[in-house]
Amino acid sequence: MDPWLPVKLALITHAHGDHLRVGCDSYLVTHESRHVVRARLGEEATVETLPYGEKRSVRDVQVSFHPSGHILGAGQIRIERAGEVWVVSGDFKRAVDPTCAPLEPVKCDVFVTEATFALPIYRWEHSTTLMQDINHWWRGNQEAGKASVLFAYALGKAQRILSGIDTSIGPILTHGAVERQIEAYRATGVELPETTRVISAQGVDWKRALIIAPPSARGSAWTRRFGRQSTALASGWMLIRGTRRRRAIDQGFALSDHADWPALLQTISETKAERVGVTHGYISELVRWLDEHGIAAEGYATEFEGEGSESDMDTPGGGEVEIG
Repeated sequence: MDPWLPVKLALITHAHGDHLRVGCDSYLVTHESRHVVRARLGEEATVETLPYGEKRSVRDVQVSFHPSGHILGAGQIRIERAGEVWVVSGDFKRAVDPTCAPLEPVKCDVFVTEATFALPIYRWEHSTTLMQDINHWWRGNQEAGKASVLFAYALGKAQRILSGIDTSIGPILTHGAVERQIEAYRATGVELPETTRVISAQGVDWKRALIIAPPSARGSAWTRRFGRQSTALASGWMLIRGTRRRRAIDQGFALSDHADWPALLQTISETKAERVGVTHGYISELVRWLDEHGIAAEGYATEFEGEGSESDMDTPGGGEVEIG
């Protein structure tokens, strides 16, 4: 599941680059993620799909995918063998997101959870409030004669923002990496407002536009073309004072596609798991809290920890590492 190195059959929770790697002989993914996976792997990869809830035999186990609410097509992987059930969550969230299926808690004996924001300080505002903040920032930049450049992960975060933005404010322009995944969402049936690639925009007044780009574009020649501008980053890390300053960003919006502290604890409780595996993020902190509250827990190291990397490549097989 989400292997770091090539294997014969990779079961993939979702299509972010730290979970979906090129080079495996074949892939099993959710049917709902087929287009975003193809946008990552290219057409030459061998990809099988499975609808949510449908079981498949893999050697001596039964596997099935169940919605995790993270991004389009993201799925927890349920594994059953000899009456014992494990669930690997991948990344997940409980916040409302019209661009993907909501989280479905799955009862199990062992639950393997992410811990990206597993500290009590992480508690998200309602996404409606955050969208209103983004709209207010965009309007303010227009009045000040500045382009609005919003950095958001090309897969998942950008589409979530598009689904809630006020399109009456002005035109929406995109980086190629963002637009490629917008096209994959539309091909899956997700309705999103009209967007135009920056390289295709003719006669557009940058100062009126909302320009959405991956974090890897920050400070690049691609971004400097817009002249006088205000920059913002949509990420759960923006909740912490000082993070925006360290990243040289004018504005931060604490919009995350991961579970906050209350959502983590609620989801763990709803699985009824007797044991919990914790990975990716504040591992030791969550393990300690669970142990102190009578839940057997252990940590599993992962290749990406903390904030990870911010790579994003606009080529088949290139994968944005999603960090919040």
